[in-house]
Amino acid sequence: MPSSIPGLGVIIMAAGLGKRMKSALAKVLHPVAGRPMVLYVLDIACGLAEQGVVVVVGHQGTEVRKVVEAVGGQVAVAEQTKQLGTGHAVLQARPVFTGVAHRRPTRYLILNGDTPLLTESTVRQLLAMHDAQGAAVTLLTAVLDDASGYGRVIRQRRDEWLQGAADNVVQSIVEDKDVSNAERAVREINVGTYVVDGEFLFPALDKLDPRNAQGEYYLTDIVQMAIQQGRTVSALRLRDIDEGLGINSRVQLAEAEGVIRRRIRERWLEAGVTMRDPVSTWIDAEVIIGRDTVLYPNVTLEGRTVIGESVVVHSGTRITDCAIGNRVEILDHCILRESQVEEECHLGPFVHLRPGVIARRKAKVGNFVEMKKTELGEGSKANHLSYLGDATIGSGVNIGAGTITCNYDGYKKFHTVVGDGVFIGSDVQLVAPVTVGQGSIIAAGATVTQDVPADALVIARVPQVTREGWAARRRALQSGQVPPPVPPLTRAVPVKAAKSAKLVTRATTSTPAKATTSATRTVNKKQPAIQRSKRR
Repeated sequence: MPSSIPGLGVIIMAAGLGKRMKSALAKVLHPVAGRPMVLYVLDIACGLAEQGVVVVVGHQGTEVRKVVEAVGGQVAVAEQTKQLGTGHAVLQARPVFTGVAHRRPTRYLILNGDTPLLTESTVRQLLAMHDAQGAAVTLLTAVLDDASGYGRVIRQRRDEWLQGAADNVVQSIVEDKDVSNAERAVREINVGTYVVDGEFLFPALDKLDPRNAQGEYYLTDIVQMAIQQGRTVSALRLRDIDEGLGINSRVQLAEAEGVIRRRIRERWLEAGVTMRDPVSTWIDAEVIIGRDTVLYPNVTLEGRTVIGESVVVHSGTRITDCAIGNRVEILDHCILRESQVEEECHLGPFVHLRPGVIARRKAKVGNFVEMKKTELGEGSKANHLSYLGDATIGSGVNIGAGTITCNYDGYKKFHTVVGDGVFIGSDVQLVAPVTVGQGSIIAAGATVTQDVPADALVIARVPQVTREGWAARRRALQSGQVPPPVPPLTRAVPVKAAKSAKLVTRATTSTPAKATTSATRTVNKKQPAIQRSKRR
């Protein structure tokens, strides 16, 4: 792992307004591949600085400070209360470095918080050139097809700027609003990354003059000061101009997003991940993926998601801040957020895991199942059309199609517990708070409002009534025909549990009106009373 560089202090400028972004959010906080852009630069700084890192904040300083300070370590924050230019911004870091006895950087690396494409290897080359040439200032440059909006690098032999010869030293940097017509033709631009001698930087900043088109203290003016003092000014020209892209607009933000995501895809392809269509696969910067994982087209992996080895994720799936175990298969069009899926689980299609779900080993969650704050035990199955919320479900449980945990009474959420080995039939409502003991069977169509003991059978539905020929009579009446005679009424009546657990069918003939009424009353009297559920 590369080590920090002795004597190096780093200053990151992150105080700008970002007017061209046309946003209520500070420019450096705009995300690129799921991370605020300033964090990419901060990663480089923390990897290089031995003498500490100072981030200069200004616009929306409180919000930027929160993001920066969350990194921890040797990162400090300085504030630029008035936007008086880049030179003035860097000057705000002086109290941090001079106020601590052990912090006396021999050179400073100055970075912009809006250059997320810059790489650590390029910055190390810049530092190596600075040390090798004994320069007072070393800057990073790039040649663009269109240099509009950027400060121009003016070399001693102005007509030879395109060749970039080492002996054609930098003479000055002219800001875009201050360039002459001749200087405007120069397409070598200042990227805004510098290495400056430790004894030279702050005395030079004290001498800056704001008499320019912007009325600001330009950091670039220290280049001219160094030349006037006979000091060396070096420049490293970028080979990959993408690294020099500073984000000032939504267009440039989109361009940077594309570059970062391409780099991420290439890194995981090299690490042993298969992508059926890399261009349509979106992977955030902090995602981790195990080898032999296969990602189908239009998969999105966001946040701090961790994907295990030999996982298959099919098309149209979006996974955010989840932990996915080894050998999991996720079918098409699933949405998973802040959940944990253990090894060898099978999900989808059309599964929605909301925050707080844990699917234990070899669990199955099928099509059109939604879960929230629920633990589904090892080997348990919820294969069809169910909602499971605020529940703890044991191992080896079958959740029938259409099962719902009724967890909300309009004011509070309540918990459901289902023990190991429970079989729940289709179209069951579990009205929380309720506990179903292990090994129990819940018959299809039941509404469970009371706790169920272990190994019990629960049937909670209206007895079936069958009226033979009823449909034929209805069709006859609608067509004006004489309906067929009324057959006997057949009703399924539950027998007392002491005699049998089965249902027996009793038929009563109901030809005369009085007999029909009598038979109906007799049947109704033998039906068990429906127990009213308690109000909740």
